[in-house]
Amino acid sequence: MRLNAYVLAADPAFLTASLRAYYPAVDRIVVSFDQDHLSWSGRSLPVTACLAAVRALDVDGKCVLAPGAYSRPGEPPLESETIQRRKAVDLASDGADWVLQLDTDEVIPHLAPFLGAIDRADAAGASALHYPSRWLYTRVGEGRYLETSTRLGRTVSHYPGPLAVAAGTSLTHCRQAEDAPHYRIDVRPWNTDPNHPRNAVVHEVIAPRDAVLHFSWVRSDETMRDKFAWSGHADRFTAPAVYRRWAWRSRHPRLTAAMSLVRPDDHYRVVRLPEPPGGEP
Repeated sequence: MRLNAYVLAADPAFLTASLRAYYPAVDRIVVSFDQDHLSWSGRSLPVTACLAAVRALDVDGKCVLAPGAYSRPGEPPLESETIQRRKAVDLASDGADWVLQLDTDEVIPHLAPFLGAIDRADAAGASALHYPSRWLYTRVGEGRYLETSTRLGRTVSHYPGPLAVAAGTSLTHCRQAEDAPHYRIDVRPWNTDPNHPRNAVVHEVIAPRDAVLHFSWVRSDETMRDKFAWSGHADRFTAPAVYRRWAWRSRHPRLTAAMSLVRPDDHYRVVRLPEPPGGEP
């Protein structure tokens, strides 16, 4: 099976680790970015740093730069994100059977289970692979993170959108492909995502260690503030309470995990994980 991928070059923090994890398995990577290095809402983005990281790791010449006009201040940011992703999928679909669509802060820890899942999704007639992510909230120390969990500290899955789609798939909203037949994998035989109904269909089960690691909010204080401002969810993330909550939990991870036993939702645990190569210190 021929695999291509696309990335949105906007956030360099874990870009090297993310691309390096699947680089050997793909034939081409479309690197999509705004030609003026601006976010969807018009803020400056560190695109230059992203492109430098891409050039450094692209030893086989697989990466193709794809600038475009995606900054649309005054328009809903997620609408602009959808436009950019649709174009990236179209470009990456050329000559491919499936297209990987991982964000640059998502790292595949073990490639073989992920690739096997794409094969089985394709054999089942699906065109969107919903593969579980483990959402890491903050870095506690060397190899230790505060991770979302069940109240009792078990692994939960998150699905920001299908992490791979069949070539030519039409995205409906951001990474979502609501009209595409999907193949869904979880870390238990039933749904573990608190944002989905418990009876959601699970086609296959993998070990938690094989789920994608999502380092979305694992940042230094300065870069966390930057990410809040340029994110497609900036209207929610820039609220002072969101930052204060993240800063407090970053300073008190074990107390945050202990409080999960008494909170009705929003549960966390402290876990030890391998450090991603090329990630933010």
